Amino acid sequence: IMSKGTVVLAYSGGLDTSCILVWLKEQGYDVITYLANIGQDEDFEAAQKKAESLGAKKVFIEDLRAEFVEDFIWPAVQANAVYEDRYLLGTAVARPCIARRQVEIARREGAHFVSHGATGKGNDQIRFELTCYALYPEVKIIAPWRIPEFYNRFRGRTDLMEYAQKHGIPVPVTPRAPWSMDANLMHISYESGILENPKSRAPADLYLMTKNPEDSPSVPDVLEIEFKNGVPVKVTNVKDSKVTSSPLDIFSYLNDIGGKHGVGRIDIVENRFIGMKSRGIYETPGGTILLKAHLDIETFTMDKEVRRIKQGLGIKFSELVYNGFWDSPECDFVRHCITKSQENVEGKVQLSVFKGQVYILGRDSPTSLYNEELVSMDVQGDYDPCDASGFIRINAVRLREHHRLQGLSSTKQ
Repeated sequence: IMSKGTVVLAYSGGLDTSCILVWLKEQGYDVITYLANIGQDEDFEAAQKKAESLGAKKVFIEDLRAEFVEDFIWPAVQANAVYEDRYLLGTAVARPCIARRQVEIARREGAHFVSHGATGKGNDQIRFELTCYALYPEVKIIAPWRIPEFYNRFRGRTDLMEYAQKHGIPVPVTPRAPWSMDANLMHISYESGILENPKSRAPADLYLMTKNPEDSPSVPDVLEIEFKNGVPVKVTNVKDSKVTSSPLDIFSYLNDIGGKHGVGRIDIVENRFIGMKSRGIYETPGGTILLKAHLDIETFTMDKEVRRIKQGLGIKFSELVYNGFWDSPECDFVRHCITKSQENVEGKVQLSVFKGQVYILGRDSPTSLYNEELVSMDVQGDYDPCDASGFIRINAVRLREHHRLQGLSSTKQ
């Protein structure tokens, strides 16, 4: 049979993407599987053997952890990226990282098709595909969960299991948790299944990355995080003097400390780009510590008006990333502006991590805009208090006029 062409499949080693691999072969495609290591707990060797046994033409296992931290998590830290005031974007930031390498492999292997196992209702299909189209405009995308022949055949997990048994696909022996999970170096997210009822509480054994704060140590860890250009360059544990300094090591270490103390758990209902609300539970231990520390050193070193503009850009950045527009001209522009704002964001923040919380203890910086003498209540410095009287009066002109012409007095009968 003549091949319809080569497709690079984003492969997880799980049931869904294993069935997709075999189904794509049935449709007449040559399949290259691609598995991205972005810090999830996975037996990559076993996944490779599985893909080969199912007939993958080639198997790529790519360790993207260092570039995930430097090219994707660090810009999110600089931006203080938070979607809808709570979600630290752990999945949203990972998708363009995975898709970028998928496209590189497709181009290098002369593949005209890419495929993924994202559902037809979620954000991830959008994130994967917008990145693919932005970086490889001619690419064709095969999304099985949006193809009627596929989704009508596989209406549930039972259909997938039957198909797997029929085609010699190894079937998971352990019963699946009654929710779905996405794990990477930055976070673990849990949704669907029993969590779809927004009122039902998550079972205690759901969380894999963080300890329950109730069971966490009764002694805090005290850390000093050093920043340069708005990203951490060194973390020192004040008690045991342990030092970490490479981006990947820093982030992994902060995950360990945050996880041990139960930091970074959230349970939220959020608005998907596709137009519906969904309930998600997230744990982002290292990212939460960094957000708190970065906010502190940033406000210490950044001009007030620059910070106000940059804060708006951070919100814009978060929405763009959540919606899948990492590789868009507008997101590129916003990232450049944010990077520019970080030039003087350097210094050290001391903080304590304890019982699910991060407490800032102090900070110092060579580029601080804090003037101890100017602000002191005991020293006058280069400041004349009399000037404040005029400042207040000028600011009151508008308020007094408003009250005089439209205030309470004018409504009295």
